[in-house]
This record gives sequence, structure tokens and C-alpha cells, in this order.
Amino acid sequence: MKGNVDNLVTLCLDRIDADRIALKRQAQESLGRLEKETLISRNGDVYAFLTNEERDINKEIKDVDIANADEAKTLGEIVFDDVLKGQRKHRFSVNKMDFDFNRKCDAYLIGQNKERALLVSVISPLSDDYDLYDKGKLILDSTAEGGCVLVRLGNEETLGRELRAYIQTEKYVGRKNDGTLPETTRRILRDCAEANLRRRERLTTLVAEMLPAADYYVAGQALKLKASTPLGALDEAMEYLVQNTFNKMGLLKHLCSEPLKETQAVLRANDVDREGELFRANEHNPEALDDLRSYLELCGQASRQVVLHDMLEKRYAVRPYGWPDDEVLLLLARLVVLGEVTLIMDAAPIPIDKVFDAIATPAKRRKVIVRKRETADPKAILEARILGKQLFAEMGPDGEDGLFAFLQAKLKDWQTSLTTNRSLADTGQYPGADAIATGLALIGPLVADQDSKKFIERCNALRDDLLAFSADFHDIDHFYKSQKPAWEKLRKAYGAFQLNRMELEKDDAAGPALKRMKEVLDSPKPYNSLKEADGLTATAQAVNAALLSKRRADASAKIDARVAALEADLSAANADASLRSSCLGALHDMKASVETEQSLAHITQAETEAVSAYDAAVRRIETFVGAAAKPKTPDAPPPTLKKHRVVKAAEFVKAPYLESSSDVDAFLGALRQALDGAIASGERIEIR
Repeated sequence: MKGNVDNLVTLCLDRIDADRIALKRQAQESLGRLEKETLISRNGDVYAFLTNEERDINKEIKDVDIANADEAKTLGEIVFDDVLKGQRKHRFSVNKMDFDFNRKCDAYLIGQNKERALLVSVISPLSDDYDLYDKGKLILDSTAEGGCVLVRLGNEETLGRELRAYIQTEKYVGRKNDGTLPETTRRILRDCAEANLRRRERLTTLVAEMLPAADYYVAGQALKLKASTPLGALDEAMEYLVQNTFNKMGLLKHLCSEPLKETQAVLRANDVDREGELFRANEHNPEALDDLRSYLELCGQASRQVVLHDMLEKRYAVRPYGWPDDEVLLLLARLVVLGEVTLIMDAAPIPIDKVFDAIATPAKRRKVIVRKRETADPKAILEARILGKQLFAEMGPDGEDGLFAFLQAKLKDWQTSLTTNRSLADTGQYPGADAIATGLALIGPLVADQDSKKFIERCNALRDDLLAFSADFHDIDHFYKSQKPAWEKLRKAYGAFQLNRMELEKDDAAGPALKRMKEVLDSPKPYNSLKEADGLTATAQAVNAALLSKRRADASAKIDARVAALEADLSAANADASLRSSCLGALHDMKASVETEQSLAHITQAETEAVSAYDAAVRRIETFVGAAAKPKTPDAPPPTLKKHRVVKAAEFVKAPYLESSSDVDAFLGALRQALDGAIASGERIEIR
């Protein structure tokens, strides 16, 4: 039989008609005195006598000091962690958005405080100000912080007694149980700890019964709840709080079932006309869109930077909006597509095809800057369209974004062409290097500009420079696409004519043609002159061919004469095949070279080398004849060949000029003496 009050009253009945109520009152009073004297202990509604050692320990437990904060925090843990299962967020049924809420018990914060979170505050009978919380104060306090949930628990006496006993026992056991105590004491402490666990369970059950029956005040209103469970009561109160304190939540009239997928579709389509039509049809939450548009415009006017993460968390996720992040991202995507908003990351605008990844990744949102886009003046757009037609012979779209894309694409084509041709021009063998460098420096900043307004304004500011370069670009582009073969042919021909330049320059036809070719090749803009290239080349080529033909004929004739003389000598000397080959081979090679040589100077040089080869051959023949003069048999007659003597008349002139008859007589006398001497010596003479 349990030692509770009812069982004790039953045991004390001494007659059938005894007054049980009076007996119960007397028993409770007696038990209270015994408990106060620490003769018995109470665990719920069950009483038990204490041994002397148990009595001493229970006295020490009662002497443990506890503060109001201890009671409030422990009760708060029981309310929010045990009964309400640690719930820290409320999912609003309308838009499925999670709202964080802070938790308080008797004005003490339970857990960490979250900035801009909602508030659920429990007021228990343990609070010193419990009696002050009448209906008026509860209504007034529930309007604090923009509206909160106040829960006033009923005045249950058991709550305070059990909670204090729980806290005192918890502190005492935790402090006393150090492992050095006698076994009896440790057993008593274990019993106290087990009894305290059951006490915590009773407290949890008690609070779970008290919460649905408590008074709820939300945002200045006393609520009559339908819920019969603690979690149901909290959800019902939070629903009311969100519904009545987020007065701009209703601007989102159409909620998307999958807003992120819709955001991705909007950005991929990038269809301004479609978005505009849907907006005019009120299918895109126009009021919410206007609110976002106005906010960004005001921030722009105040020069205040808007970070996407802060905009979501610190403006639209809190009062008075309570908009889900994904719905705000969808609104933002529509403004991006409509061209009203620019997103910037790492100091550069985010291309439309990269926007979804940037805004859908939470970690990147802290780097994304949202900026209300400044649009270009309509007059500036018109001027840029006219400029585009002058530059590209094609009128661009009339809208800012379309014109921006059109002009940038055309300028990028220019940039690609110039960059491709620059490698050849920089060699110095092709024209346009300076113009290409100027054009790239002019176009580069325009192509890199991602702000359509600034781009259009910059194009208009550079109008004269762009128009001036336009003519150069078309000349350069045409040259490298069509005229380059003619240029290379002219350059190659002019290089070939350099072999005979001095002789060609003396010619009345070839000289001017060669000069004009050089002028064309040296011109920084030879494009219009290249039509003359074929005529100039033909003129110079004709003269050059004639000069080469005449010089080759003269040189070949002279070499042939030398060959003929050598063949006569070889025949006279009865020369063998080996000697013939060594004497005539070099001259034959020189004649073959002359017939293909393109340089007049080299042909002349071949003539000189032919004379040297002839002299060497004569010496070999003379050596052969000298060796053959000693016949091996008396019947073989030796070959006869006079020795070759070269007489150079110029060597007998002692002065630069012959100026008198005596000078002539002296020259002729010396020459005659040399000639007579050679004849007298049996030599044959060649005058050079």
C-alpha cells in the first residue's frame, strides 16, 4: 500500500460514518509538520519515513540556496525543451516560411537570442510579478517588439514546490557525489537522484497539462484557443501572431509551388516581352514587385549598398514582410530580366547566364550586390543607334539592352579581326600596325564595359574617334581578307629586283616603276595603291628580263670562246679524258650557272671566275705537255704547244692618263718590248 494521503485517511477511519474530508485535512496538516521537521520525505503524493542519515541529507538539500533565475531557467527548459520538444521555429501554413522565435520564461532568455526573431514568453506563478499580470498588462505587453506571444500559466501550487525540490536536489547531488562517500551515503544520493528524475517527469507532465489551459495573449489580443495539446496551442498562437503582425505579407498574392525552378526558367528564357505581358496581367505579384523596386530605388538615391543576403534576411524575412527567400529571388529575377536591376559580384556585373547560380547559392549571396539600374537617356540611345548605322551600315534595336548587345557584338567582331591581324602587322612586313594598336586601345574599354548606360554614353562621347577609325578598320579588314596576296606578290617582286637595282634604276621605264613600288611598300596606308602593283611589277620585270638576257648572252659567248680555245689546246696536246674533264668541267658549270642566274653582278662575277678557271686549265695543259715532251719510245713524237702568256696593257701605263704624244710613244714602246720579248721566247700572247 502506497503511503499517500488517501490511504492514510482510510487507515484512520474508526467508524462507518466518519468525516473523510476532515480526516484528510488533519492528515495533510500532520504530514506537513513532519515534512517540515524532515522526519518524512515526499515524492509526488507518496510519503516515506526517513532514517537518521536520510534525515540529515534531506535537511542539507532543503538548505541549498536557489535564485529566481534558477527557477525561471529550469522551468523554461521544461516548457520549451521537454514539453514543446525544443521547437525554435514556426512554419507558417500560408507560405510555408519558417519563422524563428526567441524563448523567455519569467523574463529570462532560454537559449540563444536571435536578432529580429519573434518572441514567445511564458509567465509562471513563480514570477515575483505574477499577480501584476492582469488582462490589461498582458494585452499591453503582448504588443511589444512588434507583437509577441505571452503565455500566462495558471497558479498551480504543486509547480513551485516540486520545481524548488528538483533544483535543490539536482544541485546537492551534483555537488556532493564525489566518489569518496560511504556506501550508505552514496546509496541515499542515488535514491535521491532517481526520485528527482521522477520528479522531473511529473513536472513535465504537469506543465504539459498547464500549457493548453493557460491564458494566451498575442499582439494585443486575448486568444481563445481550440488546441488541446501544448504544441497545438503554440502553433495556433504563432499562426495568429504571423498573420496579424506581418501586414505586408499579403503583397505576395500568388505563391509559386516551386519558386527556384521558376526563377531558373525566368532567367533562362530572358524574355522581356513575356515578363512584361505577365506583369501587366497581374500574374507576377505586381504590388510585391513594386515594393522591391521602390526599395532598391530609395537605396540607390541614398547611395546605400544593398547586399542580397541582408536584403533577404534583414528586410523581407522579418516584419512587416515575412516573404520566403525563394519568392523574393523570383521577384528579383523578374527585375533582372526586365532590365531594371543589375547584380554585381567581385566588382563586375553578373552575366544573365550566371545569375541563378549566384543567387541560389546561400554562400554567394553575401557577395552579391543588388543595384537599381540606371537607364540611358532616350536621346543618347537614338544617337548611339545612328552611330551604329554609320559604323556598321546596319541600324541596331531601339531598346537599351538590345542596342547594347548589338553594338558590343559588332565591336567584338572588330576586336577579334584586329587581334588576329596584329601578329602579322607587328612583324613590320605588313601595313596597319599603328592603326590596329589605336583601334584596339579605342575598342577595348567599350567591349569590356558591362553597364549598358555607361557604354552608350561612352560610345557617343567617342563618336568622332570611332568614325575616324571606321575607315581605317574597313581598309585593314579588306587588306588582310582580300589584298594580302597582292601585297605579298609585290613585296616578293620588289625584293627580287633588289639584285639588279642599280641597273634597273638607270632605265627610263624600270627606274620610276621601282621607285613607285618602294613608295607603295613604305606607305602606312597602301590599300588604294595596290591596284598599281601588277603594272609596276610587269614594267620592272620586262626591263630586268631584258638586262639579264643580254648579260647572259654576252657571258655565255665569252665562256664559249674560252672553252673553244681550251679544246684546241687539248687536242694539240693529245690530252686524255681526265685532263679534258678537269679543264673544261669548271667552265661548263659556270656557263650553266650563268643561264639561270638572276643577278647581273653574279653573271659578271661568273665571267671573271671563268677567266681564272681558263688560266688554271692552261697551266694544267702546259704541265701535261711538259711531262709528255720526254717520249718513252723513240718512235712517239712529243706534242708541241707554245706557252701561254697574258699581257695586261694597263700595266704599262705609268700615269693615270696619257696626255701627250711622248706619253703615247712611251706606252707603246713598253708594250711592244713586252710583246716582242714574248714572241722571242716562243710564247703565244693573250691581251687582256
